[in-house]
Amino acid sequence: MTPCLADLSSIPQNLWFVFAAAGLVIIYAVLRPMRKGKDPMSRSPVHFSLAQQRQVERQMETLLVELSEMARQLTAQLDTRAAKLESLIREADEKIAALKGEKAAPPPSSPLAAPAEAAAETEPAVDGDPRHAAVYELADAGMAAPQIAQQLSRPTGEIELILALRPRRTAASGG
Repeated sequence: MTPCLADLSSIPQNLWFVFAAAGLVIIYAVLRPMRKGKDPMSRSPVHFSLAQQRQVERQMETLLVELSEMARQLTAQLDTRAAKLESLIREADEKIAALKGEKAAPPPSSPLAAPAEAAAETEPAVDGDPRHAAVYELADAGMAAPQIAQQLSRPTGEIELILALRPRRTAASGG
């Protein structure tokens, strides 16, 4: 026999079991991913109870309502900020014109600002802001926010916000 075979016969029998176990583990580790490559759709679906499905549906509906409300609020805030920015730009243009010594004629304004200016000149202020008076008057006449926005050429979100923040009337005020 060769010296290598002589060395193999001197290995204790317990060590052979360790080698055999290690070999089986290696073979299992190599073959296991092949078995996992099956189609995931072949597994049976997980069944939920009707109560669990309804609960998930309610949670999803609640989430959708919350998202819708948040989107409406953000739109209203953006529209309001845009209107305020338009007003500030218009004021700045007027001040620049006055500083240049020009006649204080109003600069060309956006379509958003013209109805608000007209309402401010003709209507008394209901809550301290004359721009809101026209909105309140049309709302009291039974018009919806989109109709008011279209008639006044103002963003719908701004109209909704103005109506939402409208001071509550009391019976003593007569309105």
